[in-house]
Amino acid sequence: QVQLVESGGGLVRPGGSLRLSCAASTSGFREYAMAWYRQAPGKQRELVAQIATNGNTKYKDSVKGRFTISRDNAKNTVYLQMNRLKPEDTAVYYCSTITLPPNWGQGTQVTVSS
Repeated sequence: QVQLVESGGGLVRPGGSLRLSCAASTSGFREYAMAWYRQAPGKQRELVAQIATNGNTKYKDSVKGRFTISRDNAKNTVYLQMNRLKPEDTAVYYCSTITLPPNWGQGTQVTVSS
């Protein structure tokens, strides 16, 4: 089982930026495809971005051009750079392994508000 720890959330004004990090407790990190999800109050958890072991990426349409997922296999860490944030990006953000079953972190709160 892989343990994941997210960090980097916080309160930011609309138009601002945040960088989320997710550290994995496994030396086999490079063999895992990884993803970021988010869950807003009263809504289902949704996939935001994913990155394959070869670095290929996919994004939810509403974040394309604003969010960037990346990974550093030497640091066992996956990142989510979020720019031009909007109030509708407010949610708890989770990272996960793309496995069956997935491994989840505890989440980090992102609040976009003026």
